[in-house]
Amino acid sequence: MTAVELPQESVPDRPRAEGPASEASVSGPAPSPASAFARRNGRVRLVRLVSCVLLLLLVAVVAVRHRSVLAEGFGHLATARWPWLLAAACATCLTWVAAACTRQGAVVQRLPLRRLLATQFAAGAANHLLPTGLGASAVNLRFMAVCGLPLARSSAALALYLLAESVGRVALLGALLLAFPGALRLGTLLPEGAVGPLLITVGAVPVVAAGVLAVVPRLRGAVESFLRTALGEARSVHARPARALALWSGALAFPALQAAALVLVGKSLALGVPVGHMAVAYLAATVAVALVPTPGGVGSVEAALVVALVAAGGPAAVATAVVLAFRLLTVWLPLLPGTLTLVALVRMRVI
Repeated sequence: MTAVELPQESVPDRPRAEGPASEASVSGPAPSPASAFARRNGRVRLVRLVSCVLLLLLVAVVAVRHRSVLAEGFGHLATARWPWLLAAACATCLTWVAAACTRQGAVVQRLPLRRLLATQFAAGAANHLLPTGLGASAVNLRFMAVCGLPLARSSAALALYLLAESVGRVALLGALLLAFPGALRLGTLLPEGAVGPLLITVGAVPVVAAGVLAVVPRLRGAVESFLRTALGEARSVHARPARALALWSGALAFPALQAAALVLVGKSLALGVPVGHMAVAYLAATVAVALVPTPGGVGSVEAALVVALVAAGGPAAVATAVVLAFRLLTVWLPLLPGTLTLVALVRMRVI
């Protein structure tokens, strides 16, 4: 018998899969969303941890750089009368309440009260670690962003707060100068021949700003947009009596409580200057150094306060002791707990 060969059926080749799916099958399974989220969350935690460590190291560096001021300040506190110092400490604590009141008055949205108060305490520490105003502004902007405010509205609220605080400080100084016209001898505060250049500088700043806005249209558009947002936010705030009352009462109470703390420290060290004159000296000194870009005004505020208290009639040695004790009580003692509060708020994602 002859074998009959049957034709073999040709099996078509299977087409090779091309594209991302084949690449994924070759390189392995694609990462799941859960693992990607875990990696991203780990990076965020690492950044937060590094930021917290850097904040604490910055506090240590600032303290070491000013260790002589700290030592001298503690020496003066040891000789002070403690009832007056306790009252000054209470006035210092109330400044954070006044700041929280002003911050709430600058926005229409209701902010969480406890977190707002803790944020102001932490912002005070940040303000002493960065140039004047930048630390507190950054902390409060972040806090309002976490609370759900858009950047435009939170920036407008920050500008309204700064404007109200400046107006309140200058208005309080003007009222005290009217009440105590001889409280300050300005001739000792300003060097001879400095008034003319100072007035020229003050007049040149708005002229230069207007020129820059006229030359750069894109910057002018951004400024106009921000001003429209800020004016709208200010109208919304002042349309609510409770918000307007919180804004302006806090703006007046904040510098008044700071001045009261200095007066109480002066009383504790028997500074022979009237109460009203000490308050005028404090407000005049802080207004004078408002544009000095030093962290928390460290250095510039001390010098200006000593000069202002001497101009108000106080002995130079006692005035220096009062200023060092005052700055120790209001800046250096709250610095470490304020920084720890800032670290805790960062880790809790409040800011």
